[in-house]
Amino acid sequence: MSEPRVSVRVGSHTLSLSNLSKVLYPRDGFTKGDVIDYYRRVTPQIVPHLRGRPLTLQRYPNGIDEESFFEKHVPKGTPDWVERCDASSSESGKSVTYIVCNDEPTLVFVANLASLILHVWTSRIGSIDDPDFAFFDLDPGERCTVKTLARVAVALRATLQDIGLQSLVKTSGGMGLHVVVPLQPGYGYAAVKVFAEAIAHQLSAVCGPDVTLERTIKKRDDRAVYLDYVQVGRGKTYVAPYSLRARDGAPVSTPLDWSEVEAFTRKRTDALPEAAFVAYRMRTIFKRIEKDGDLWGGKLWRPQRLEAAIARARSSFAAPA
Repeated sequence: MSEPRVSVRVGSHTLSLSNLSKVLYPRDGFTKGDVIDYYRRVTPQIVPHLRGRPLTLQRYPNGIDEESFFEKHVPKGTPDWVERCDASSSESGKSVTYIVCNDEPTLVFVANLASLILHVWTSRIGSIDDPDFAFFDLDPGERCTVKTLARVAVALRATLQDIGLQSLVKTSGGMGLHVVVPLQPGYGYAAVKVFAEAIAHQLSAVCGPDVTLERTIKKRDDRAVYLDYVQVGRGKTYVAPYSLRARDGAPVSTPLDWSEVEAFTRKRTDALPEAAFVAYRMRTIFKRIEKDGDLWGGKLWRPQRLEAAIARARSSFAAPA
């Protein structure tokens, strides 16, 4: 027999939840009910990072070992009260109607769809052509140590500081790190991409063999960090802070203090990022939140202007080869 649906009230909305005992993380025993409970508890931290952004769901209806799929378009049966927006990526030009997650009821609704991973645009619907942060994806190769990854992240922070910019860092929830520079309004995707590319080339010059900009995986040194600046663009997404990932242990994409990244630079050279990041999981995240709050939230998210930074970069960075 199939499990009966459970009706719950979230805010002023009634939601019908189903298959709450369905195991989504087999090695850990975490169920869909656990996932929904996690997203309900983390609502105050995650919703500010989702609000106003086109949302792409990565759904795992039969758990992390089985097939998953991305869902951009609003799923059939989505309640009328769920906010949505029409947006097109530059690649296709076709308009897609996305969910916009502005509140706890919407978050619970998408969690009930077994949406483990939440991907959002880097711009919001009021200014869809202007990203509100520059995004750097630090993706370590299979043999890259956490020490190397952290060293590259700290070098990226220093490169940005040298031109007057402050940055924030989080785990990807997998093996990598994400670094962002919050931006004041008014910079289009093309301008931010040019800026990100200049930073990437400078970092490559500073870090030497520790960094690769090679897009073809087979051509990369698997001990290096791939710095992906191509992810800047209309319709490109990133994993939201506090999103779960579909890996054993239910890791969370976790905002970090830079001191934590600095500590990783002092780790044993053979420790891999996945082993070093075991603390950042669904079962442990709330102790961090209780202690530190959202390390990407409130006054810590300081939007900055780029003009002075770009002028400094032009005078101090070597031109890309």
